[in-house]
Amino acid sequence: MARVTCDVTISLDGFVAGPEQSLEQPLGRGGEQLHQWQFEARDDDAAERAGILEAGAYIMGRNMFSPERWAPSGSWRGWWGEDPPYHAPVFVLTHHEGEPLAMEGGTVFNFVTGGIRQALQLAREAAGGKNVAIAGGASTINQFLDAGLLDELRLHISPKLLGSGERLFEGVSGQEFIPRSSRSTGLVTHVIYDLAPRESA
Repeated sequence: MARVTCDVTISLDGFVAGPEQSLEQPLGRGGEQLHQWQFEARDDDAAERAGILEAGAYIMGRNMFSPERWAPSGSWRGWWGEDPPYHAPVFVLTHHEGEPLAMEGGTVFNFVTGGIRQALQLAREAAGGKNVAIAGGASTINQFLDAGLLDELRLHISPKLLGSGERLFEGVSGQEFIPRSSRSTGLVTHVIYDLAPRESA
């Protein structure tokens, strides 16, 4: 059965991005260090890297798609160049309507103004029976967690301390996390939790 999943890399002290985020440093000071495991060609983490891109559709927040909070631009086409890694429909949570943005490789960014439940409904319809992945950032993940709409959380814990920044689980309560698996490689610890269903979800 298709699930709503989330892969997210966090620091040892619980941050997904460091302080002083900017156009030049969108992940903040020290934030890029968290993702070292994704960009080094290490077989130890290959399965987890592949798992991030296995979904049939994705949901992300506006700030993950665009630097609009720092440099508004109607011509912005995402951080990833003309061939983003998703190769599937992506639903961007925003307050501003926009036409779908088709990219190379099958990625289409769709802009959703109706909130997380509308985005999830559209993503499920587009996923073709595959999982829907919540791509980030922290605020978007926290909204899905707090609403009880996430089935599976895959934490990738980097042995780095950021001290401050954008924190995962901020404002989240009432969730039951059921550990399923964990393993460590040279750069990261991968932990998978199932989330117990909530009646209110």
